[in-house]
Amino acid sequence: MSINKFFLHGCALIALLALAGCVTPIGADKVSPRTAYLHLNENALNSNHCSAETMRVLNRYDLDEAFAKNPDATPARLQAIACRDERRDLLFALSELNFQNAERQSRSVKPWEPKQRARNSYFASAIYAYLYLFGDASQPAPSPFDIRFRTAGDFYNRGLALGLMVGTNAQVELAGGLRQTPPGAVEVQFKFPELGIKQDQIAAFYSADEFIVRGLSTRNRDSGLGAPLIAVADKIGRFQEQRSAPATVFLRVDGNVRDWSAGKLSATLELYSAFKATQIEINGQSVPLQTDTTAPIAFALNDSPIWSLGLAQFFSPEETVKTGVRLMQPYAPGKIPVVFVHGTASSPAWWAEMANTLRADPVIRERYQFWMFNYASGKPITISAGILRNELTGVANVLDPDGKDAALRQMVVIGHSQGGLLAKLTATDTGDKLWRLVSQTNLDDLKIDVPTRELLRTNFFFKPLPCVSRVIFIATPHRGSYRNTGFVQKFLNRFIKIPGELLDDFARLVKIKDTVHLPASVRDRVPSSLNGMATDNPFMLTLADIPVASGIKCNSIIAINSNVQPPQGEDGVVKYTSAHVDYADSEFIVRSGHSCQGNPLTIEEVRRILLQNLGETKTAK
Repeated sequence: MSINKFFLHGCALIALLALAGCVTPIGADKVSPRTAYLHLNENALNSNHCSAETMRVLNRYDLDEAFAKNPDATPARLQAIACRDERRDLLFALSELNFQNAERQSRSVKPWEPKQRARNSYFASAIYAYLYLFGDASQPAPSPFDIRFRTAGDFYNRGLALGLMVGTNAQVELAGGLRQTPPGAVEVQFKFPELGIKQDQIAAFYSADEFIVRGLSTRNRDSGLGAPLIAVADKIGRFQEQRSAPATVFLRVDGNVRDWSAGKLSATLELYSAFKATQIEINGQSVPLQTDTTAPIAFALNDSPIWSLGLAQFFSPEETVKTGVRLMQPYAPGKIPVVFVHGTASSPAWWAEMANTLRADPVIRERYQFWMFNYASGKPITISAGILRNELTGVANVLDPDGKDAALRQMVVIGHSQGGLLAKLTATDTGDKLWRLVSQTNLDDLKIDVPTRELLRTNFFFKPLPCVSRVIFIATPHRGSYRNTGFVQKFLNRFIKIPGELLDDFARLVKIKDTVHLPASVRDRVPSSLNGMATDNPFMLTLADIPVASGIKCNSIIAINSNVQPPQGEDGVVKYTSAHVDYADSEFIVRSGHSCQGNPLTIEEVRRILLQNLGETKTAK
C-alpha cells in the first residue's frame, strides 16, 4: 500500500471515530461519587431496573431480552429452572423480578390486569426472599455482608406489606386461607398472639412504611425482618377511646420452590407486639424483627382536637376527655411505669417527643412502660393532685390486685410546670404544716360534719404514695410564677368555669370560714390553679420548703432562656429561684423557654435519670 493510500485510510478511520463521538463498545466512564453509588446499588426497590445481581442470573440463562419483552412469562421460566437448579442466587432474582412485576402491575390501568395481581406478585416476592435467606439450597446461606442479603430483607419486608395491603389507604388484611401467587397456590395460616389488645377489638391494621412522620425529631425503627404495622383499636379500656399500637407481621414459609410449583407450599402469618417481641427464631437462629414505634404515635396525633384539648379543659368544667391515667402501651408486668403529668392549659400530646425519644433507648424500652395523666388544669392544685393520687393507686390495684408486680411500686412521676406540683404531692409527707396555715386547732377537734372534715383532710394533708419511688420536676413553679400576677388571676378567673362538685365543696368551706382562717382567695370565690401558683400564696411557699419523703428520690430540670447563671434567670414563666429546691438529688439547667419537655437536652437528662434509677430500685436486674 502506498503512503498516500495509507494516509487516506488513516484519515477515514479518524473521521469515523470522530463521528461516533470516540465512544468505544466497551469502556469505563468517570462519573460523580453519588451517581456511581446509585448505579452500583440500583434495584427494583429504588428504580425501574433490576439489580446487577439479578441481571447476571437472567444473562446466565439468556433470559435478559426475554424478560424485557415478556416480563410475566420470564419469572415462570426461571421458576422452572429453580426447581432443578438449587443455586441460591436464582431465588434472589425471582424475588426481585416478582417485585418489579408487581410495581408494573400496580401502575397498570388495563382492565384485564386487576390490582390483585400486583398483591400476589408482591406476596410472591416476599416468599422468594424468605427462601433465599433461609431455604434449603446447594449453596450456604448468604453472608450478611452480601449486598443481596440486605436487599432481600427489603424485598421481604416491602413485598409482605404490599402483598397484604387492600385499598389505597395503607390498610392491610391479616387472614388465613388459600393465596394465589404466580408460581402456585399457598396455604396461609394466621396466628394472633397476645398483643395487649384482643383481636376483636382491632378496628384496622395499617402498614407503617406507607406513612412519613412529621413533627417528631426521630423515627424509631429497629432493623430486621417483618412488616411494621399500626394496630388501631376502637373504643377500648375504661375510657372507651381509640388506641394505636406498634406491631410487626412476619411470614414464615414451610417448603421450597418445588413444593410451590406443586401447590404444596404453606406459610404462617405471625403477628407480634413491638413492645413484647424483638426477635424470633428461624431454623435455630435468632432473627430481629423490624419494628416502628414512632409511626403509631404520629398516626394517633393526626386527630387535631387533641392539640386544643389543654386550653379547652383549662377553661371549661366539662371534661372533653375524661380525667385519668392512660397507658400509652399495653400493661407489661415487670416494667416500671413512667407517668407523665402535663402542665397548665396543656395536654398529654406535648409528651409525645419525650416518650418517642426515650423509647429509642433499648434498655429503657425493655425496663420501663409509659403512662400519662390527663386532667382539667384549671381546677385547684390540691384537687387535681388528689385525683392523680387516686388514679395511680387505683390503676395499680386493678392491674395487679395481688400486689405481685414489684415494678408497680417503683413508679417514676414526671411533671412539667403545674404537673410538677402534682407530682410532688404524690411523694411528700406534709404533716400538719399546710393545715397550720389556716388553723391552730387539730382537724379532728373541729366541730364540723364528716364530709367537710374529709374535704379539709384531702386538701391539707398529704402522705407519699407507696407506689411512687421517684419524681422529676421540669420547669416547676414551686414558689409560683412571676407572670401569674393578681391582674392575670382576676382576668382569667372570669373565664374559668367551675365544676358543680367544686361549687358544692366551696359552699361547705364558706360555712366554716369563721372556724378556719381560709386564704382570701378561697373566702371570696372557688380558687383555680392560678390562685395556687401565685408567688404570694402561703400554701405554695410552705409546700416548696417541704422535701420529698424519705426513700423517694427527686430530680429537677430547670429552664433558663438566656445565658445568665443561676440564681439569676427565668424561662418566660418561672424564675430559677422559684424552680430551685435544695432537696433535689440533681439539678440540670436547660437553655430553653418554659415548654422545654420536648427539648433534646431535657430528654437526655431524663434518660440519664431513668438509667440511673434502674440501679437504685428493688426491681433492678
